Amino acid sequence: MEPVEPAEDRIAKVIARAGIASRRDAEAMIAEGRVTLNGKVLESPAVNVTAADTITVDGEPLPAKERTRLWLYHKPRGLVTTARDPEGRPTVFENLPEDLPRVVAVGRLDINTEGLLLLTNDGGLARVVAHPDTGWLRRYKVRAHGEITQADLDRLRDGISIDGIDYGPIEARLDRVQGDNVWITMGLREGKNREIKRILEHLGMRVNRLIRMSFGPFQLGDLEVGLVEEVKTKVLKDQLGAALAAEAGVDFESPVREPIAPFGSLKKERPERDERPARSARGRDDERPRRRRDDDERPFRARDGERHGHDEEEPKKRPSRLEPKRSVWRAGEDEVAPRKKVPRRGADPREERAAKAERPRERVGAIASAEGRKVVVERLVRVPEAEEAPAPRRGRGDAAGGEERPRRRTADRDAAP
Repeated sequence: MEPVEPAEDRIAKVIARAGIASRRDAEAMIAEGRVTLNGKVLESPAVNVTAADTITVDGEPLPAKERTRLWLYHKPRGLVTTARDPEGRPTVFENLPEDLPRVVAVGRLDINTEGLLLLTNDGGLARVVAHPDTGWLRRYKVRAHGEITQADLDRLRDGISIDGIDYGPIEARLDRVQGDNVWITMGLREGKNREIKRILEHLGMRVNRLIRMSFGPFQLGDLEVGLVEEVKTKVLKDQLGAALAAEAGVDFESPVREPIAPFGSLKKERPERDERPARSARGRDDERPRRRRDDDERPFRARDGERHGHDEEEPKKRPSRLEPKRSVWRAGEDEVAPRKKVPRRGADPREERAAKAERPRERVGAIASAEGRKVVVERLVRVPEAEEAPAPRRGRGDAAGGEERPRRRTADRDAAP
């Protein structure tokens, strides 16, 4: 079935449908004299045009009409569903991928509501899908503080009136109780402003988390928070059906101006980055790119420009007490071997060993080893006392002017009682 083209349409709507700007911005462009129609500058947006008219914006003709497209977006909490917020809060459209064309939201989600948000480049499709007469069910997961029973929720099947506002039938199921909170699954078809929160507050509950799980036939599934995934044209066409497609005036025959970017995963969204999953202690994706071989010789830093003026020389690493100490035998020529403690008494042990090596030896005898070999036994030849006697050591007697008392040998100490 070929798409049904309207005979006439407002020029601001045509400009917005071409992806140039929103209707409000298109009207501002017309007021500034930036739009021409068939060679004449427009002064008012109250003009209807057809496909035979020639429209230019800033001297450039409108791009060719693009195929109707639909995206699934996992909206996080803290974003406002609007193009510009007068209070300066972050918006949904400021956080969309850059490759995404100009889109509009199908309905709205509250700033503290998360979950599935439909985006499209066709304003007519957004209007038809979000209209209550279409009857698409919107399903939510709700966490609320307070006590409620399934019987209380069953009363919502016939609708409810609160402060003069009538709300249509609502499907509600109590899933589980978690401490002072309860989890409820709710399905509604109208989607009025703050509908779920107002209804549960009327029942004595306070909503502290709200997640949209589905919108009509489109499910949130396992789409990660903040990511966008496009619905295939064939799937979108089958789910809309002929009646809704004709009412919305969709176009499934025109080409796509930009290639359909696969926004479904982090790996496909950022093919130039490392394919390993990002890990960060700050709770955000903090990927550190690998250093390539063709990089300059400057030391790598995770955050470039963090330490200005210190790029030429990297600070020396302080030695750790856990690192093993280098042995004196492995010390380099330019290194200084650690100094050993000098004995408090007597000569240097190295000099004493050297002196013993030069002293003559005499053969005492030989003994047989376990293998039957003879082992020669030698001993050092005694040196005269004048050469061997060490320097006298001062004892208590020296300090008092008397003679030094001889020290008992080890054998005498062992034999003493």
